[in-house]
Amino acid sequence: MNDLPEKLQEIVDNFELLEGQEKLEYLLELAEQLPPLPDRLLAQRDRMDQVHECMTPVFIHAEKGEDGRLTFYFDVPPESPTVRGYATIMVEGLNGTTPAELKAVPAEFYLQMGLQQVLSGQRLTGIGAILAHMKRLADGLERG
Repeated sequence: MNDLPEKLQEIVDNFELLEGQEKLEYLLELAEQLPPLPDRLLAQRDRMDQVHECMTPVFIHAEKGEDGRLTFYFDVPPESPTVRGYATIMVEGLNGTTPAELKAVPAEFYLQMGLQQVLSGQRLTGIGAILAHMKRLADGLERG
């Protein structure tokens, strides 16, 4: 039916079970779970990729392991809980995927979560922009 990696599908399923404001509350809970940048990346934050389509400053760093699987690190300000929630969805749902698995994720997968019921279109654009940026970073890592 869809091409979502298993962990991302679990998150989507969790959102589908919720109604109205519960979706927003869950997103804000996820925002609090965004892992901090590892110390080794803190010093390089200014060289991390920025998602310019987001109104919030969102920085992403991608790494490809020996096994070909991807790991993403995000830096999103605490005063942007919605975007931090998006970043947590991406980290939890997409870390450990291969570039091919990541590229297969539909651009508007978040519509399955029903977030359009509680967030403005402008805010929803952010999650799509983050995914698109992650795909570009994966492409770059794949090419070496």
